[in-house]
Amino acid sequence: MAINVREDYSLKNLNTFGIDVSARYFIEVSNLYEINQVFEDSRFLKCSKLILGGGSNVLFTKNVDGLVIKNAIKGIELVDEDEEHYFVKANAGEVWHQLVMYCIEHNYAGLENLSLIPGCVGASPMQNIGAYGMELKDSFKELEAWNIKDKFIQKFNKDECKFGYRESVFKRELRDQYLITSVTLKLNKKPNYNINYGALEKELEAMGIQDLSISAISKAVCAIRNSKLPNPSEIGNAGSFFKNPEVKRSNLEDMKTEFPNIVGYELENGNFKLAAGWLIEQCGWKGKTIGDAGVHKLQALVLVNYANARGSELLDLSNQIIKSVNTKFGVELEREVNIY
Repeated sequence: MAINVREDYSLKNLNTFGIDVSARYFIEVSNLYEINQVFEDSRFLKCSKLILGGGSNVLFTKNVDGLVIKNAIKGIELVDEDEEHYFVKANAGEVWHQLVMYCIEHNYAGLENLSLIPGCVGASPMQNIGAYGMELKDSFKELEAWNIKDKFIQKFNKDECKFGYRESVFKRELRDQYLITSVTLKLNKKPNYNINYGALEKELEAMGIQDLSISAISKAVCAIRNSKLPNPSEIGNAGSFFKNPEVKRSNLEDMKTEFPNIVGYELENGNFKLAAGWLIEQCGWKGKTIGDAGVHKLQALVLVNYANARGSELLDLSNQIIKSVNTKFGVELEREVNIY
């Protein structure tokens, strides 16, 4: 069956910023056969290609003069289990939060702290998504990905993915070389609750939770996220736009002499993670708007498209924020969102 190729296709409804750009060519794939068809199609051999999942971590600054491939491969299944773990395989086109809800419904523990993170399963290992004291790598077993050059499915274990803070091999040396098709997770039969993150502990107390469960933790996480972060269906955004920067202990001590309220969280490597939102807020950006582009009034980490902002305007706003934080604190912010 021939694949459906659409030309000059609007991507406005396929990115959570709601940026109105178009793709020269657009194809949605739902299985490996269609993926193979796309990459063997002579029309696209010399064409640049962009793999798009939920569009929740991209900022389009111009039209895409190439092929956009929407990864819509669906399916979730229990593929194995042992005395302590369930092994769940989820295809890349599944919505991440729906996978979390599926696991909670079946009492597969380990993803509850990652509730309500926007995007699809395929993007989760690229970013090594994380929230409230947990990251994807904590539950990761392996993934399968289509090798674009050699046209075959390749498996990657945790070490081969080179996970870091919002990082993986797929964002660096293997960028644009693979299309992730599935992720297999190692989940717990006996929950290992992680509620050490301050806001999460407070929310559980406010909810009056006495008997912890993965469902209760998920509900608390959703409540916190809904109270702090704008809904992309109501205001265009991509969640946290910047990474929390990492500094050495000596740098933090120097900053404390001038900014005694600055907070740093110690990491395993002895360095400290700073709250990027706090740094941005101290520079006066929280709630500020420039045209239709702005910084959210409740969370300075989130840049928003209030109406019809162009991607270039949001990128320019991010550049101004980076410059002002560097000037005030001597810290270079790094974007978490991918710019196209």
